[in-house]
Amino acid sequence: MATQTHKPKRKFAVLGSRSVGKSSLIVRYVEDAFVDSYYPTIENIFQKSIKYKGQDYDCDIIDTAGQDEYSILNSKHAIGIHGYVLVYSIASRNSFEMVQTVYDKILNYTGTEHVPCVMVGQKSDLHVQRQVSEEEGQELANQLKCAWVEVSARHNQNVAKVFELMLGETERGTTEGGPEPQSSKCTIV
Repeated sequence: MATQTHKPKRKFAVLGSRSVGKSSLIVRYVEDAFVDSYYPTIENIFQKSIKYKGQDYDCDIIDTAGQDEYSILNSKHAIGIHGYVLVYSIASRNSFEMVQTVYDKILNYTGTEHVPCVMVGQKSDLHVQRQVSEEEGQELANQLKCAWVEVSARHNQNVAKVFELMLGETERGTTEGGPEPQSSKCTIV
């Protein structure tokens, strides 16, 4: 009788401004394809098994619609999520500035002081149009206490690293005594 090993399940939400390359990043990682055209995403969920430190994880990667400072962050992006990938384009100062706003909304929704996250400077192949330096990206990531990496989905540079870092951030949180995400914070009296 074969024993079946249980794969831990992890859920990651990929957030950021419109047209920063969230979908391109995910599709490159999950399907190893690059889509050059832009179609606004409503929401998609991708599944991928990821190996991290010898352990296989079943991961749901939620590709969200682009956020702006006025959009409402959906509560389903806070409940049951293990970690967040915060994406900005290195060629867009506005998208970089939106990272802090989105991070603050996540903290507000989760009611915590910190969440596992990876900050991603997407479109590193557009270095000629760069508006955000590597130093600025690293500095904000340090302030938010999250991992940081620059990637190019077009050239498949550092794409897999994003999700390895994300698993590292989530597993560090759970091994340091951080709680597993709860299904809900509601209490019925």
